[in-house]
Amino acid sequence: MIKKNVPITSPELIFRLRDSSFANDLFIAAVGYFDFFNFIRKHPSDIEGISRSLKIKKRPLDVMLTLFKAYGFIEEKDNRFYLSDIADDYLSSKSFFDLSYYVGSLKDRPACMEMRKVLITGKPADWAAIKKREDWATSMENIDFARSYSSGVNGRGAYLAKGLANAVDLSKYKKLLDIGGSTGIYSATLLEKYPNLKAAVFEKPPVNKIAEFLIKKSRLKDRINVITGNMFKENFPENYDVHLLSHVVHDWDFDKIRYILESSYKSLNPGGMVIIHGVHISEDKTGPVSAAEYSVLLMFLTEGKCYSILEMKQVLKETGFRDIIYRPTILNRSIVTGIKSV
Repeated sequence: MIKKNVPITSPELIFRLRDSSFANDLFIAAVGYFDFFNFIRKHPSDIEGISRSLKIKKRPLDVMLTLFKAYGFIEEKDNRFYLSDIADDYLSSKSFFDLSYYVGSLKDRPACMEMRKVLITGKPADWAAIKKREDWATSMENIDFARSYSSGVNGRGAYLAKGLANAVDLSKYKKLLDIGGSTGIYSATLLEKYPNLKAAVFEKPPVNKIAEFLIKKSRLKDRINVITGNMFKENFPENYDVHLLSHVVHDWDFDKIRYILESSYKSLNPGGMVIIHGVHISEDKTGPVSAAEYSVLLMFLTEGKCYSILEMKQVLKETGFRDIIYRPTILNRSIVTGIKSV
């Protein structure tokens, strides 16, 4: 399950090319279908006003605004959005150098047309144009798709897990629950570093079977097991003092994130730690660019997005966690941790 010899090269470019897949489509759709920049030039507005006027749902609109702030196309002042100089020069109909028609000429590409639907409905698109017309969550119930997707997650995790392990101190804990842990690659890496730990992967079918198969082949099979369950339907297993949520919460809307964290707080041992691992937007939602681009992919394909550090801190605090800390890891990933009161 774990490859000891980590390559000396970096996969940063590969991550960026994959994770930014839909950012261009969002930009083209905003220009070609919504005339977004001309609207902002004429009507500097807050997110509520933009949503009402352009009929874009707030979740995808929030992702769009973050992306355009990261790109330097818009600026936010007192919760209102204005054109930057570069957008005024090249994305405004009043400018002799306006490139809006040039950009908008690509709006009839299938991905841009699908992006328009996501912006209007707020619902995720069909997962990578699967013929069965299923979203990501439904597709994961298919064994072939789940196996393929889990293989990709395992490859990603083999590199990213080292950053997670180096960013958190688990030396005083004994039992870790890897919630929605897919193949268990992240918890397995933590067990490699911390011999005091044992772990369980909490996953629903059919991913649980994939995790069981991989774990049985690993040298950690005596320290890690799989518990079958759905985090939205069953209570979390009890008697664990660490809960790991790696690349999980960004797939869901805020109500479901709050439900997950409430379930975590309820079942976690007193003094235990919850770890949210993933890609986080800066507190002022101005980037970084790679995170803003990845957020577009999540918004397009799931019910979620990349949440800001501040949003994660607030929801952890509201749920009851204390001593909330943010730490960067590697390749624009980071963790936000909280402690359950004793």
